Amino acid sequence: MSAVSEKPSLLNGYGEFLAARGVADPRLEALRAAGFARFAEIGFPARDDEDWRFTSLAPIERTTFAPARSGTPLRSEQLQPFRIPGTLDLVWVDGYFSPELSASTAELPKGAFAGSLAQALAEMPELVLAHLGRHAKAQNAFVALSNAFLDDGAFVYLPPGSRVEQPLHLLFLASGGEAPTFNHPRCLIVAGESSQATVIETYSGFSGDRYFTCAVTEIVGLANSSVDHYRLGQESLDAYHLATLQVTLERDATFFTHSISHGGAIVRNDIHAWLGGEGIHCTLNGLYLARAKQVVDHHMWIDHAAPHCHSYELFKGILEDESRAVFNGRIHVHQIAQKTDAKQSNRNLLLSDQALCHSNPQLEIFADDVRCTHGSTTGHLDDEAIFYLRSRGIGEDAAKSLLTYAFAGEVLQEIKLDVVRHDVEEFLFTRLPKGDVVRQAT
Repeated sequence: MSAVSEKPSLLNGYGEFLAARGVADPRLEALRAAGFARFAEIGFPARDDEDWRFTSLAPIERTTFAPARSGTPLRSEQLQPFRIPGTLDLVWVDGYFSPELSASTAELPKGAFAGSLAQALAEMPELVLAHLGRHAKAQNAFVALSNAFLDDGAFVYLPPGSRVEQPLHLLFLASGGEAPTFNHPRCLIVAGESSQATVIETYSGFSGDRYFTCAVTEIVGLANSSVDHYRLGQESLDAYHLATLQVTLERDATFFTHSISHGGAIVRNDIHAWLGGEGIHCTLNGLYLARAKQVVDHHMWIDHAAPHCHSYELFKGILEDESRAVFNGRIHVHQIAQKTDAKQSNRNLLLSDQALCHSNPQLEIFADDVRCTHGSTTGHLDDEAIFYLRSRGIGEDAAKSLLTYAFAGEVLQEIKLDVVRHDVEEFLFTRLPKGDVVRQAT
């Protein structure tokens, strides 16, 4: 029996998807066809796959998802809880750009673009197709799935020497519905030589909605570019979110990303950074919070492929109830990458005896003149610290919340953008018992 006849149910209706889009650029059609063939061949990863042994996708496989459609009507006031003050809000609903819900981009520097990927493919195909699908590898099943359904998404282009003063907020909203839906937002960011910008990706949905988001982001930082990047995962607690972030950096580029995740029943983030030129500074930070039976899985890979580069990773998790987390981080230092400076750290705080974390930081070093460290800790709140706070008149719940907030603080203080840091802090204050006490104390 052929692979296509056994194709996963997510590929049902793929023929209708292609027919509705008509003839496309041959390079785009080839990317779609290769993605379809790859996902039809391998389907969902199983637990016997080493990279997936702690995360089961059975709940997603068992569910029949209807493909999300463009043109889903939403009112502007429905988006108010998801907007970020002081940013240029650009909105995608179920992966399709919504100009009527988005701010104007008229004030962007000359030659810059931020908006619909479909529009960019039509107006500047050479620029887009030089990078689209070239960096995120389709060996990953969900990159292949995203390639198969490539249609619309976000495209951000910063011309050489440009500087975007106002942060760009790319809001990807799943509209949900009576039946579970499948959406596949795609994001491509190309920062030209010596350009600079702040970009926020937010993935959200409405409470109680059940849907599956398969998101792929490719970020290209050309020589001496600087990108301050934030990724906020605020999905419905009944949703599934599987995402890939591929970062490709050239000489003297600077890249910061801060991943904040607190939504979704099953969340998986694959983050891969390729440091391909000398003098690169790459920082990958993250904070994830899980409760009930949520599963949050981070797989990190940094390739040091050139000398004199610096990478720093700090990921922290706060786990409650019966939630589970996975952190698998790998730093690969190529033989040519002398004078590498790399640090990787994963720390987890368990607020319940039933919470569980699997942490596996790794180093693969093939150069002999490097400075590389990695480490992992998992544990509970310090009883002596709780006793100390209680002895000074602070209640037990407030003492635990203060210590939990302090645990998260190391990541929060690294967030440069005040409005993002403030929003995450406010979320923590509402999430923690006696949050008002913590707010007053900080």
